[in-house]
Amino acid sequence: MTQIPAAEVRLLRNALPFWLSLGTVPVAILGAAWGGWWVLALPVYSWGMFSLLDAALGLNADNPDPATPEDGLFWYRLITLIWVPVQVVLLFGMIWFVSQAAHLGLAEKLGLFFGMGVVSGTIGINYSHELMHQKPVAERCLGDLLLAMVLYGHFRSEHLRVHHLYVGTPRDPVSARYNEGFHRFFPRVLRQCPQSAWAAEAAMLARRGLPVWYRSNPFWRYGALQLGMFALALGLGGWQGVGLFLVQAGSAIWQLELVNYVEHYGLTRRHLGEGRYEHVLPRHSWNAEHRASNWLLINLERHSDHHYKPDRRFPLLQTYAADEAPQLPYGYPVMTALAMVPPLWKRVMNKRVRAWRRHHYPDITDWHAYNKGLNPMPRGAAA
Repeated sequence: MTQIPAAEVRLLRNALPFWLSLGTVPVAILGAAWGGWWVLALPVYSWGMFSLLDAALGLNADNPDPATPEDGLFWYRLITLIWVPVQVVLLFGMIWFVSQAAHLGLAEKLGLFFGMGVVSGTIGINYSHELMHQKPVAERCLGDLLLAMVLYGHFRSEHLRVHHLYVGTPRDPVSARYNEGFHRFFPRVLRQCPQSAWAAEAAMLARRGLPVWYRSNPFWRYGALQLGMFALALGLGGWQGVGLFLVQAGSAIWQLELVNYVEHYGLTRRHLGEGRYEHVLPRHSWNAEHRASNWLLINLERHSDHHYKPDRRFPLLQTYAADEAPQLPYGYPVMTALAMVPPLWKRVMNKRVRAWRRHHYPDITDWHAYNKGLNPMPRGAAA
């Protein structure tokens, strides 16, 4: 691994590859204008092209200097900020145009908005994830807008108040269990995550002596923003526009939870007894060094460091050697496709989970409680 000095990190040419997400905009416009097979261009661009680029460009194990100052990250931060108005215009402009487009059949319209969901899930939710972790209020508000466009506002509460605190324990719904296929994982998290996020916010208010309906409960904000997005879709496209908006939101949520499934599959923190768990370490997240898909996903695949240092901005995330953090064999586009075929996924990943267990926890011989989420809830966790 080579460390990239701060003076080089801040150069525009090193930030520009992360701007490839903007390529989805002309692809979406061409799909809406031309119809036919072009409606599939968005997933082909997002999944297919970056999978091929990963194969061609290989891995990137270079680590930027983590002490690079904030003012040296301008070009990296800018893409996450400008994406919000870009997605607003693209999504609602597409709803207005497609809902009245006579040259597009129903299947073409559904295909287009499945692709829009790939964009708002792969890029939009991922950028919201980066923004929600930052200190400036304006950035966190932009993250809320991106989540409202996919009707998943509670993800912010679930991610910050539950996932980062309790990853790898029974309290975290999105820590996928060993041998749990995605088609069981997905309905489980759709059911459990809103309840989990609500419980976490209610517990925080209770610690301040406030009722759950108090105005600072962020669920009021989530609901208002989501109603606003729903109303905008209705005003621009009528009920057809609402239907297309929902197709987009459902596709985006599916993309998010596929990524959640991949990020921690089978990885658990050691239970120390009486509801105490070891600290989160790089070994509790799957890591990937694939160059191109990390451009698209603004280094989300360097997930081990994100959990180790959650407030570190994406251009400064570090990667780790295989003995420190478990490594995925492919980037997220390929891994999420594998997750949709559970027998194939388990064939690829279960042996890696077992090797991880032998390496880091050779003394644990009975994994049943870890596999089934039967260990005690962490102390102090709001169930």
